[in-house]
Amino acid sequence: MSDPLVELRGVKKSYRYFTLHGVDLTLEPGQVMGFIGPNGAGKSTTIRILMGLIIPERGDVRVLGYAMPRGQEAAKRDIGFVSEEMRLHGFATLAWHMRFVASVVPSWDERYARELVRRFNLHPEQQTRSLSHGQRMKAMMLLALARRPRLLVLDEPMTGLDPVARHELLGELMQVVRDEQRSILFSSHHTQDVEQISDRITFIDHGRIIESSDKEVFTERWRRLHAEVPAGTVVPRLPGVVDVAGTGRIAVITTNAFVPDLPAAYAQAGVQIRDIQRMTLEEIFVAEVMGSRGERAA
Repeated sequence: MSDPLVELRGVKKSYRYFTLHGVDLTLEPGQVMGFIGPNGAGKSTTIRILMGLIIPERGDVRVLGYAMPRGQEAAKRDIGFVSEEMRLHGFATLAWHMRFVASVVPSWDERYARELVRRFNLHPEQQTRSLSHGQRMKAMMLLALARRPRLLVLDEPMTGLDPVARHELLGELMQVVRDEQRSILFSSHHTQDVEQISDRITFIDHGRIIESSDKEVFTERWRRLHAEVPAGTVVPRLPGVVDVAGTGRIAVITTNAFVPDLPAAYAQAGVQIRDIQRMTLEEIFVAEVMGSRGERAA
C-alpha cells in the first residue's frame, strides 16, 4: 500500500481568539477529500500548516513523504496550490505567468495549459489586473493544473464565482480525479461543490475535526424519519438517534446510524414511521456541527 500524500498527527496551533486542536488528517493517493467547515473553522489554518506556511506548536506534518515545514521546498515541486486569497502580478499577462511557471517547474505541460486556456475562455495576452474574479480564479487553476502535480490543494477556490465559472472549474477537477495516483484536498464551506467530486469528507468546526469518513458512509448512515406520534406518547431516542424534533402528533427523527429495523423498533414504542428520507451532505454537515457544539456546551 502506498504511503499517504498528506498526514497530520496531533497538530495544534493557537492564536489569541482561535486554536486548532490536535488535528489528525490523512489523504491517500488517488483520494479526493472534501474539507468542509464554516468560515473561521480552521480550514485555511490547517492548509497553511500542511503547505509549510505556518509552523504548528505541536504535532507532526508530512506531505508527499517530506516532514514539514523543513521539507517544503522539495514537497512543493509536486504540489499545485490555489487559494481565493492568492493574487497574480497585475501588470503581467497570463502568457507571462505561464512562461514563468514553465521556467521553474519541470513537469509543466504546455499542451495541457493551452487546452485549459481554450476551455476556460481565457486570453493569454490579457493583463491579469483586468481579469474578473472568475477569470482570475480560472487563471490560477490553470497555472496549478498544468504543472501536473501529484497533490492539488484548493483553499475555497469557488468563493464568489458565478454558477457557470463554478461548473467549468468543477468539470476540469472531475477530469483530474480520473488519475488514481493524484490526490486533491478541496476546502470549502459550500457542500454542493465538494459533494460532486469528493470520495472522502472531513468536517471541521471550531478548530476540531468532528468527523471524517468516505462520502458513501455518510450518506448511508444518515436518515431523516417522519413519524406519527399518538397523543401522550414520548418519542424515545433509540441508539443512533441524534435529534427528535416536532410538535403535536408529528415528529422528525434524525439518525446517524440508520439500520433497516429502526422503523420496527419505533413501532414497538408506539411511534409509526411514515416516511424515510436520505439527507444531503449539507444537511449532514449542519447536523454534525450542531451536534458537536451541543456536546461541547453540555
